[in-house]
Amino acid sequence: MGKVAIALLCALAAGCGGGTAPQALSADDAAYQQKLQEQFLDAKPGSVIEIPAGRHALDRVLTLRANGVTIRGVGADKSILSFKNEISGPEGMLVYASDFTIEHLAIEDSKGDGLKVNDGENITIRDVRVEWTGGPKTTNGAYGIYPVKSKNVLIEDSASIGASDAGIYVGQSQNVIVRRNRAEKNVAGIEIENTINADVYENTATGNTGGILVFNMPNLAQPGQSTRVFNNKSFDNNLANFAAKGAAVASVPAGSGVVVNSNPKVEIFDNDIAGNRTANLIISSYFSTNYYNTRGVDPKYDPYPRAIFVYGNRFKGGGDSPDGLELKTLKTAMFGINGHFPDVLWDGYVDTKSLVNGLPPPAERICVQNGDAEVLNADGPNKYKNPKVEKTSFQCELPKLAAVELPHS
Repeated sequence: MGKVAIALLCALAAGCGGGTAPQALSADDAAYQQKLQEQFLDAKPGSVIEIPAGRHALDRVLTLRANGVTIRGVGADKSILSFKNEISGPEGMLVYASDFTIEHLAIEDSKGDGLKVNDGENITIRDVRVEWTGGPKTTNGAYGIYPVKSKNVLIEDSASIGASDAGIYVGQSQNVIVRRNRAEKNVAGIEIENTINADVYENTATGNTGGILVFNMPNLAQPGQSTRVFNNKSFDNNLANFAAKGAAVASVPAGSGVVVNSNPKVEIFDNDIAGNRTANLIISSYFSTNYYNTRGVDPKYDPYPRAIFVYGNRFKGGGDSPDGLELKTLKTAMFGINGHFPDVLWDGYVDTKSLVNGLPPPAERICVQNGDAEVLNADGPNKYKNPKVEKTSFQCELPKLAAVELPHS
């Protein structure tokens, strides 16, 4: 193959990256890919696209633009779509549709995001595994399961492994349930970003850099609020951060169990959070992310976490070996070489303009009603000069959030 042809393939694949050249599909795989592409193009409301058992090698993104379609395999370990030799994408599957269901299949080794759903309504993702089989690498796709700007989203009984940003990510969406999933070996296991009304429960996040994240980022279409994180297991999320430089999650310290950043109305309860070596729970502002947009920050953006209610969780271990020189130094200075941070680490940033008698308004406070759990106020605004462990100042309650209800759940 000539240099011009190789360069063209590299461009289609969004860069060769110095890896091995993609292998041509076998005749059987090429024939199946053509059939599957035709099914995606010809789909109409009510269509069901069946993915048979087997490992099906594909080299081009699958794109769906019809509403009311179901894509169904026979199991996440049986019906496998492999994009290891993808030359045109970069996603594995790209969906612009509503009333969409995908279930019982796997997407492996896409060059970019595994499964991306844009601007959809009534989305069901069930028993879907997205995985980069070569292990955690910065060159892996950013997002595994990735609905964005969508409404009424259900992600259940699924898994994401090896994403270089977030394994299961829901962004700029409304009315979301993420339940009974497993996220492993991603930078962020599960991330809810700029989303309104989300319930995240009965999931397992382990072996990631950060287990479960609830973020509000600037300069996006909508700010998020009202997320409940409950009855999850987030443990041993101590994987070194392998996100691409400049990504928002590149600032997440390894060893983070649950992280709330700049988000209002977050309720965290009845979780098992253990063995996360920076802290089991981190509550922080945008100012602690080290993520600064070159376009500047929308003046309407609120960088502070507000109305965070933590109660009834089971914390164990963790906080003994925080990531990063500043946190390591802080831990050693306060608790000694063999000590550990308290279960809750707060960066200490607060909107001083809103304070009343030195405290935020009652409806905007951080409340921790969690047995013996203490909070370390790291005093981030003063570069950790006056950190202190607190408990009584966080003894408050907030109104509980309503459960998310979906028309198709």
